[in-house]
Amino acid sequence: MNAGITAINAEVQESSAFVQPLLTEINKVVIGQKYLIERLIVGMLANGHVLLEGVPGLAKTTAVKALATSIDVAFSRLQFTPDMLPADVIGTQIYNPQSGEFTTRKGPVFSNLVLADEINRAPAKVQSALLEAMQERQVTIGDRSYQLDEPFLVLATQNPVEQEGTYPLPEAQVDRFMLKLRIDYPSRGEERQILELMAKTTAPPEAQAVVTPDQILSAKQVINEVYVDDKVKDYIVDLVCCTRDPQAYEIDVAEFIQMGASPRATIALTLSAKAYAFLRGRGYVTPQDVKSIGMDVLRHRVAITYEAEAEEKTSETVIQKILDELPVP
Repeated sequence: MNAGITAINAEVQESSAFVQPLLTEINKVVIGQKYLIERLIVGMLANGHVLLEGVPGLAKTTAVKALATSIDVAFSRLQFTPDMLPADVIGTQIYNPQSGEFTTRKGPVFSNLVLADEINRAPAKVQSALLEAMQERQVTIGDRSYQLDEPFLVLATQNPVEQEGTYPLPEAQVDRFMLKLRIDYPSRGEERQILELMAKTTAPPEAQAVVTPDQILSAKQVINEVYVDDKVKDYIVDLVCCTRDPQAYEIDVAEFIQMGASPRATIALTLSAKAYAFLRGRGYVTPQDVKSIGMDVLRHRVAITYEAEAEEKTSETVIQKILDELPVP
């Protein structure tokens, strides 16, 4: 097995050579936000969609646009509003009175990177229009289904739900996001760099294409080969099962959990841990990889009880306790 891991390591190091130039290019446009940029790349490589939450002005949209430009893929942006219709997302059929036939006009979801900006400002029927595209990578318009091009990734931003004019995302939609990221303010040093770079009336710097879509697609194939030991697989399963039945693992959070993570969490945690190891040039997954990405995979999949809210506990508090107390192989 060691010889096999050595071969995978060599393949990963060769295939991941594009990562550093990609990060460098994005950092020309986005100051700081290392966590955000790294997790966006993990989502893209692991074939998972990413939900970004944070107050306005934290470079969420800028980072997504820079990523699309750096990879040279088709990019579309959807500004979600309360008066939006599903046809504004997926497209519609238009009747031509001269020919008496319907023609299909494809919507902005037919792209490689789709930025759903402020997704929680649109009503549920519009949010649900993305479900088929996100899960099955196809869109049905009328009586015909259309396959979406690869790579395909939905990156959705939302403001915290306590802000006015927002609709909480349905559980079925939230579960389809592989990662949910909480974006925080930059540090003082980063804020000073932002001032130097951006406080000008001229156009801000733009990213250039440094990676091809083929490199991303071939990297996905290599990620499938990244080795996960049986003990690490058991640890991943235990983490997810612990969110459903913490008493079985002697972790005292059962009264705070209303609903645990779904089997999608197990798949997402494995794939994202593989992509996380790939970014570090490794052909194998360590338990620390799982812990590092675990919060982003689980925070939106664990529903907490009213008792937890009364004690001012969040799903993150509960998950952190599980990550801290569950034995690591």
